Amino acid sequence: MSARERLGPRRLTEDDASLVEGALAVLDANWLGAATLPSPRLYPHQWSWDSAFVAIGLARIDQARAESELRSLFAGQWANGLLPHIVFSGDREYFPGPDFWDTDGAMPGPEQPRTSGIVQPPVHATAAWHVYSHALDRRRALTFLEYLMPRLVAWHEYLYRERTREGEAMVEIWHPWESGMDNSPLWDGPLARIAPPAEEIPSYERTDLRVAPPAERPSTEEYDRYAYLVQQLRDAEYSAERVRGTTAFAVQDALFNSLLVQSNRDLVRIAGALGLDPDPYEEWAEATATALDALLWVEAESAYLDFDLIAGRHIDAVTAAAFTPLFAGVPSPAKAARMTDRLAGSMIAVDSGSVVPGVALSDPSFQPALYWRGPIWVNINWLLGRGLLRYGYVDEARRIADGIVELVRRSGFREHYNPLTLAGQGAEQFAWTAALVLDLVLERSEEEGGRQ
Repeated sequence: MSARERLGPRRLTEDDASLVEGALAVLDANWLGAATLPSPRLYPHQWSWDSAFVAIGLARIDQARAESELRSLFAGQWANGLLPHIVFSGDREYFPGPDFWDTDGAMPGPEQPRTSGIVQPPVHATAAWHVYSHALDRRRALTFLEYLMPRLVAWHEYLYRERTREGEAMVEIWHPWESGMDNSPLWDGPLARIAPPAEEIPSYERTDLRVAPPAERPSTEEYDRYAYLVQQLRDAEYSAERVRGTTAFAVQDALFNSLLVQSNRDLVRIAGALGLDPDPYEEWAEATATALDALLWVEAESAYLDFDLIAGRHIDAVTAAAFTPLFAGVPSPAKAARMTDRLAGSMIAVDSGSVVPGVALSDPSFQPALYWRGPIWVNINWLLGRGLLRYGYVDEARRIADGIVELVRRSGFREHYNPLTLAGQGAEQFAWTAALVLDLVLERSEEEGGRQ
């Protein structure tokens, strides 16, 4: 089916129709048969939160593929509920591949498909609700929710059972990759403490530098630490009890916990649609929101700062992720107003819109091309725009939506963008960029009465 046929009766401007066709072409090219890879050359398998964002983007236009995206991902779920950050597909070359993760011996891990042994931010219940909310075939969508609900619950139960300590309601991450923001300035302090002897760093060969410029990728020193932390997880056989007592990296992350709060809120909605008791998920949502607000809010920064559990203190770094609690409705209106003011000061104009860089240009750690140390990311901006809208900042949210669309129209469907030049960077044909632009353009079309 062509892009025009999938658009159905929607009325779009010529420019928007062209953008939608381009987005669908990217998603079609990245299609594995049951799921979407993030980018053909740099990320040739299925990634966890990438697939959630892809499902969100496809929800308004291709219900079957949106559902398949999440079904495929949850086929890799472990028996203990862990949802791995990579589900491997075939033998496409990638580091770290399935042999490096060595999850075959991990008791909860599945024999097939092969997976990694860590997680990514839990945006999946939010994606599932988005798919259901925009479904044309309501009966099919309800069957989809019935299938996914117990798996989503098991995923959240894993996080609360295995990734919390001392009765706390905020979960912790054990590797920078679990945040989704690999080399963010957030991890400079925690990683600086980790200085393994050379003989304790497992051997590895990076494949990313064959595809992306080294200036846009994490350093060798960072990768040594990433590999060492994976080795620690392997040595512990991915046992949460063993890892919790020995890990050199344990952080309560604002972005991760914010997405968990919202996913819990969406579990409440899913339970309601299925006629199930929503109270347990409401309790999870409120407990984590309360803890996040109490423990991560830093008054002097007007933002939520990650907490380093090993050092016992906040991480002194403010990135765009520090404002994602807006997405989950965590801050009070007064705090939200202060956060909005601070965000406004870091925004970059893109034609009539604006976008937020990963790190403010005035920050000493800012680097415009280096992965999570400055570039503009579409998914983070999408979350921030939704958060601003939640608090009634309609004009600000609209500017971010317009900024995302115009940035992609100008520079293509890239992994990230240079905040000084607005040029595309990182991987090409990037799936979540295509998907979230699709969501924004089609949403605007529906708001303006384009759907007949």
